[in-house]
Amino acid sequence: MLVALTLWPIRKRRQFDRARRLRRWKRSATSALILLPVRQVRARVSCPPVTAQAVDGTGPKTIGRVDVSEPVGISTGIAGRYATAVFDLAKEGKALPALEKDVDVLEATLADSADLQTLLSSPLYSREEQGAAIAAIAKKMKLSKSTSNVLALMASKRRLFVLPQLLSSLRERIAAHKGEVTAEVTSAKALNKAQTESLAKTLKAQVGADVKIKATVDESIIGGLIVKVGSKMIDTSIKSKLNALQNTMKEVG
Repeated sequence: MLVALTLWPIRKRRQFDRARRLRRWKRSATSALILLPVRQVRARVSCPPVTAQAVDGTGPKTIGRVDVSEPVGISTGIAGRYATAVFDLAKEGKALPALEKDVDVLEATLADSADLQTLLSSPLYSREEQGAAIAAIAKKMKLSKSTSNVLALMASKRRLFVLPQLLSSLRERIAAHKGEVTAEVTSAKALNKAQTESLAKTLKAQVGADVKIKATVDESIIGGLIVKVGSKMIDTSIKSKLNALQNTMKEVG
């Protein structure tokens, strides 16, 4: 809801600007443009820069949107550079607790808000629109000044699409600094505080370090847990057991 309310004025302005541009194009027959359908652009995961073909035969023309999708390796590399800079500044300024709080808030909001996910990745938002929206969101979330500044810089560079990887990289650096290990835990229902603490204690005995639980809910696993610590994964979900049973039955048949 917070993100949706923040983006509403931008959407209304975009509708007004789009109508004004359309009237201008209609008045100029020699430079009329045939645009790619918006739905077609949205549907493509890796879309090229949005262009328009001029009727006068002068060829394609860019209309101010750029491709914000990148291969995973490139996105991770970009996020890593930002994470290193942000973490080092927070460490020097003794502001790691504030940074960790910002990471918690942003990760939770990203998981719950489809609007924010669209804002970060859609090429239909201009650089200015992304910058204005992310500044308003950071203010309402009460993020630290350093985090807000980094988000503003990323918006100006059209790099907001790497925010999920940035948060993950920061989480790893903060955990390593505190001597913690992050365990990604998936359950069919949300774990309560007692269950989370018990699981963290059990995992600590196994890995020999404090464990921070990063919990997610996936009802499709039916029951049990999927625990991932580093490169190791333990899958005790009912879904996994049913799949194994199904495969066994196929072999018997």
